[in-house]
Amino acid sequence: MTAEVTVPTGFVPYREPSPFLDRVGPIYERDDDQGLAFGILVLDHHCNRRGIAHGGLLVTLADVALGKTSEWRSSPPARLLTTGIAYDFVGIARRGEWIEARADFYRVGRELAFANCYIRTANKIIGRASGQFKVAEEREPR
Repeated sequence: MTAEVTVPTGFVPYREPSPFLDRVGPIYERDDDQGLAFGILVLDHHCNRRGIAHGGLLVTLADVALGKTSEWRSSPPARLLTTGIAYDFVGIARRGEWIEARADFYRVGRELAFANCYIRTANKIIGRASGQFKVAEEREPR
């Protein structure tokens, strides 16, 4: 099974890769009439020894969805640094399943930002997360 074959229509590779996310991913994104969505197809390297998506993977996906939705949807766009995430594990995802995260609320202030999101597989919620972020000051490039 390859991610390219089973990734839902409209999803494209995440536009802000990093060395860490390259190891965790691949992560995908889609911007549609329901807002931004971020997703991962659960592959072997995402699973714990029980064959289910590792909790760290789910929290990472939530962090991306919370932060990037808040950054990209704020006006002007902000640069955010995660200061805290709370994650409630309410279900599991198995190898071969698609998991998707959408932030449903965000607020970006002058110094702090807050967001909530749900993580789903098929039509089932498997997690809920809330995040707090510091609005980063822009710095001169080195």
